[in-house]
Amino acid sequence: MRLLPATYLASYTLSALGNSIAAIVLPLLVLHTTGSALAAGTVAAATIIPAILAGIFMGVVIDRINRRTSSVFTDLISAAAMGALPLVDMITGLSVGWFVLFGIIGAIGDVPGITAREALLPAVIRHGGMSAERITGTREALGAVAIVVGPAAAGFMLTTWDGTTALWVTASTSLAAALLTLMIPHRVGTLERTAKASEAPVRRVWGQLREGWAEMICNKFVLVTTILTTSAVIAIGGLQGIILPLYFTEINRPGLLGLVMSAIAAGSLVGGAIYAVAGTRGSRRAWFVTGSLGSVLGLAIVASLISVWILFVGAFVLGFSVGLFGALVGVLSIERIPEDKRGRVLGTQNTFVTAATPLGIFLAGAMTEFLGLHTALVSLAALWSLGLLVALFARSMRSLEKLAPLDRIKR
Repeated sequence: MRLLPATYLASYTLSALGNSIAAIVLPLLVLHTTGSALAAGTVAAATIIPAILAGIFMGVVIDRINRRTSSVFTDLISAAAMGALPLVDMITGLSVGWFVLFGIIGAIGDVPGITAREALLPAVIRHGGMSAERITGTREALGAVAIVVGPAAAGFMLTTWDGTTALWVTASTSLAAALLTLMIPHRVGTLERTAKASEAPVRRVWGQLREGWAEMICNKFVLVTTILTTSAVIAIGGLQGIILPLYFTEINRPGLLGLVMSAIAAGSLVGGAIYAVAGTRGSRRAWFVTGSLGSVLGLAIVASLISVWILFVGAFVLGFSVGLFGALVGVLSIERIPEDKRGRVLGTQNTFVTAATPLGIFLAGAMTEFLGLHTALVSLAALWSLGLLVALFARSMRSLEKLAPLDRIKR
């Protein structure tokens, strides 16, 4: 693998690993410090709106400045937010207010960081001499590794050190991701500007946002994939956050929850790796249909709740299909989202995904409370299946073959 793609993927993996560790360490640290589940919920809720606003508005910034620079900047924000907590703990001690403050600062870096790194990817492909299929498949596989390794590393650190020390590791991963991105040549992140785009007064921010939203609505591929991705994240959020924990609690085997999550991640690892190796072969439509139908099959197996071992099989099939599908959608997005609007479109998409996870947990909780566990699970599976059916029959998803060389796409 050439140096540029390897550097990009290493930075992506470290950033994903840091987020995966923080997702475990932060809530437990809040609980340990305050002794209040309400405080942990308050911290989580306080970061949602800032993350949404940052995801939307930072898309404009990403479309204005060098994309390597924006990626480095957002990683540094995340590193500073995580590193500040142990410093405050040493000086004054931590409280709910400090957690909320630095949680909000960290949220400002999270969604824009994902968007900046995704917006940089097409340039990495053009300059790095690596196929889009290989790099997106590899990225999906490495993301799955981070999902598996992160919680395990967090558990080890929390049993070996105190929670604030574990935050130093989280901050270090974001800092290392920023330093690696700095190794990418500045010219790679430069966006070619038209005369109109070079004018960037503040008064044009709303106009640029409207352009991004109009692109999401008028570009049918973007609209369909946004609907599909959002429905998938709602279903997975409810599944992981409420349904499966409650199910394993009911059968008195809560320790198996982590193994099911690992089965999903292992499936994604295998699916992404297969697409990285073989994604350039065969019809893209065939890959898309395989991933979509595989997701429905995996969901159906999970929703049956026949036995724990069948559940493991369904989780692996689901993860495998998502790995294939996610890598393919990544390639299609590179080709079908206009370069000069990529930050705004991806920023809005990532904002929907960020909001979809807590929404899925809320819906799963409400349906479980009023309709029962099995009905809630079937309802979530039906929601995702509906999104998949919309995508399967959408006109914009029928012809998925490459439109043009990456450096000529101006759609």
